[in-house]
Amino acid sequence: MISYENVILIIIATALVSAIISGMYYARRTHRKVSYILDALEDKETNFRFDEKKFLYRRFNKTLNRIRLIFEKEKQEINEQERYYGQMLDRVKTGIVVVELNEKFSGKVSYCNAAALNILGVATLSNIRQLANISLEIQECFENISEANNEMRVSFYNEKGQTTLSVSSSETSLQEKNVKIIVINDISNEMSRNEEMSWNKLIRVLTHEIMNTVTPIASLSHTLYMELDSTPDTQALNRKELKIGLDTISESAKGLIKFVDTYRSLTRISAPVKKAFYLKELIDRVTQLTKEQVHNSGAEITYTEKSDDILLYADIDQISQVFINLIKNAIQAKAKTIEITAEIDFNETVVICVSNNGRPINKENYDDIFVPFYTTKQEGTGVGLSLSRQIMRLHNGNISLVCSNEKNTIFKLQFK
Repeated sequence: MISYENVILIIIATALVSAIISGMYYARRTHRKVSYILDALEDKETNFRFDEKKFLYRRFNKTLNRIRLIFEKEKQEINEQERYYGQMLDRVKTGIVVVELNEKFSGKVSYCNAAALNILGVATLSNIRQLANISLEIQECFENISEANNEMRVSFYNEKGQTTLSVSSSETSLQEKNVKIIVINDISNEMSRNEEMSWNKLIRVLTHEIMNTVTPIASLSHTLYMELDSTPDTQALNRKELKIGLDTISESAKGLIKFVDTYRSLTRISAPVKKAFYLKELIDRVTQLTKEQVHNSGAEITYTEKSDDILLYADIDQISQVFINLIKNAIQAKAKTIEITAEIDFNETVVICVSNNGRPINKENYDDIFVPFYTTKQEGTGVGLSLSRQIMRLHNGNISLVCSNEKNTIFKLQFK
């Protein structure tokens, strides 16, 4: 027969064993939950919630849920910051490309802002090997650029015409990865402006020196010619030869003065008198002014406006001169079709393309056609396109050659 004391001992022992078993079970469940939440947070997963109604685990589950909420809030704040900085980088005009560095350089691009895509003329960029489709020089530049290079410059052609880039880089670590941050800037306008200023200085010096030399010669030769013409005929033969020589000097000097005066116009463009007008009005005006030349050449001008009611704020006379130069060049290239198209792009820039199906420009001459004095035509002066570029600069715009082949030659005008 079991005594009362033994029963009490059995009950206490059973209770202790039960408590130990329950404690072990609770500890295992607790450990499993902690492990689960740590694995989930490590994978950045917050789509979980523990039941807070059960009495035994209520306080512990509530604590775990609180940890989840804190982590989720922190994750949202980080995502908002990333979106903010991403939007900020997409607003800057400087192109930024982040390339991953590893033992075997793969060229993988981990980030590329909108400015870089726009400058390079691509829709997406996931690897710098894609740049070979634009230019091998750009691909090599992106591969070889380093902090030691300080800055590299590279030029390429695309649908926008010639683009010159300034490229620099720095290296750092990001999320335990070594990366190269490549910064690119389009310096085409700056290069053109510097080139233009250099040519203008040269032209001023040349015209000053030539005019100072040629004007007295022209005046003196004309005076001697008039005196010989009024002198008695004592030495007819000698006087006749001298007269012919002086006449030649006079005509040559006048031709040289006219020649110099033509180029002087490059440095004497007046400040534009701007006003608002519809682009169609300008095209109608240019078409009327060139009507006879176009008709005599057998050519035809068409105009297509892809955006409604395009307005320009510019000097209508100066911009008309730009279009007239382009149309004259097309006629001289034996073009039969001259097409003008205009639109307003997503940057609110007025973009006008003037294309013709005349003789193409040799590719080796692309870099020279906007240089003053340069011409490939016997009757050309080499002033038209250079003058057109200066006019566009004065309007905070740009003119560029997009392409020239057997099919067509396209010039692009941009008014920002």
